[in-house]
Amino acid sequence: MQWTVGNISATTGVKGAGDLLGKMIKGAVTNESAVKPEYTGKGYLVLEPTYKYLILMDVEEWGTSGVSVEDGMFLACEGTVKYDVVMRSNLSSALLGNQGLFSLKLSGKGLAVLESPVPREELIEIELQNDVIKIDGNMAVAWSDTLNFTVEKSGKSLLGSAVSAEGFVNVYRGTGKILLAPVLSSTGYTLGTLGSISM
Repeated sequence: MQWTVGNISATTGVKGAGDLLGKMIKGAVTNESAVKPEYTGKGYLVLEPTYKYLILMDVEEWGTSGVSVEDGMFLACEGTVKYDVVMRSNLSSALLGNQGLFSLKLSGKGLAVLESPVPREELIEIELQNDVIKIDGNMAVAWSDTLNFTVEKSGKSLLGSAVSAEGFVNVYRGTGKILLAPVLSSTGYTLGTLGSISM
């Protein structure tokens, strides 16, 4: 926060030493700040500047089970949005998929604000209906919590995967949505323009 205008009060949202310790552990595993200040009242709230793009996300549009977001992307949300740290159900997804052992899950009703390396128009939205998508690299920035995430060999055999130089791919199965960055390079995201597709 840089400054406020109006009758706005801030709290830490911490409910004791045990709650603070839990928030510190959750923050450490998801690359998010441990304490997320809560602002209430009427007026204007001006945040610190960022060189990233801000994306407004209606959490309810991702379904009742919520949406998982890539580490470090969460900026803020309305008080009606619940956020929690969830552990990957599959250890291979954490070790081989470069996604980490934990992810931040948002659920409920309201808006969340994400910091993205590219504008919303550059992100690719894919809707799966009992289908599968395989992604070579860590390009998913948000995905429905209804999707089953695993990491698998890109080919039928380990040797075939090694020879093709693809190795392992991130696999999402089921019904739900995924937001993808257009391209991932060794230095980060690069720009491209694509829309949305349904599968």
